Amino acid sequence: MPSFIEAAQSQVGRKILTGITGFLLLFFIIFHLAGNLAIFGDEHDMNRYSAFLHDMGGLLWLARIGLIVAFGLHAWIGISIWLKKRKARSQAYNVYSSKGGASKQGLSSRSMALTGIILLIFLVFHINTFALGDTETVIVDGREMEDLRSLVIETFMNPLYAFGYTFVMILLGAHLGHGIWSAFTSLTMKSKQLSAAIYSVGVVLAFLIAIGFLFIPLYIYFTGGCGELLGGCT
Repeated sequence: MPSFIEAAQSQVGRKILTGITGFLLLFFIIFHLAGNLAIFGDEHDMNRYSAFLHDMGGLLWLARIGLIVAFGLHAWIGISIWLKKRKARSQAYNVYSSKGGASKQGLSSRSMALTGIILLIFLVFHINTFALGDTETVIVDGREMEDLRSLVIETFMNPLYAFGYTFVMILLGAHLGHGIWSAFTSLTMKSKQLSAAIYSVGVVLAFLIAIGFLFIPLYIYFTGGCGELLGGCT
C-alpha cells in the first residue's frame, strides 16, 4: 500500500486529495457565510453564533486544526501542480481542450494558483482582524459575550477593509467557479452531459456565495452601518 506522501505525489492521488479538501473547504465556506449573514438577524444573533462556536471548546479547536490541514494540503497540491505545469511547457498554449466535451479552461481555471495564493494570504489577515481582534463584551441572554457584530460593522466602515474584502470575495467566486466542477470531476465518473450540468451548478453556486459575502461589507459601508437590515441607528 502506498504511503500518504507517495499518494500525494501521484497524479490520481493528488486529484483525489484536491477534490476531498476542496469539498471540505466548500462546506466550511457555506457554513461561515451562514454565520456571517446572522448580522442581518436579531441584534445579537451574530454574537450568539460566535458564543455557540466558542462553547464547543475542544471540538472547535479540532475543527480549526482540521481546516488548517485542509487549507494547507489543498494549497500545497494546487501550487505544486501549477509549478509542474509551468515547468512542463516552454510556452503558453494558444488552444485549450479537455477530454469529455468542451474545454473548461478559462480565466478562472488558469488563475486558480494565483487566486488561491491571494485567498490564503487574505485568510491570515481575516483571522487576525476578526477571530483574534480586540472586541468589547456585551451581556446577551444573561451571559457575557464578545460583541463580534460591532467589530464587523466598525471594521467595514473603513473603505480599505470594505472594498478590499469585496475584491477578494470576487476572487473567491472566480476560484470556486472552476474549483467546484474540478472537485466533482476529480472524485466522480462523469459523462459530457453531467460534466456540463455540474459546471453550470458550480458557477451559479460560486456566484451566490461571492454575492453573499461581498454584500455584507458593501451594505455596511454604504449605509454607514445604519441600514434597515442592520436594525437602523438610534
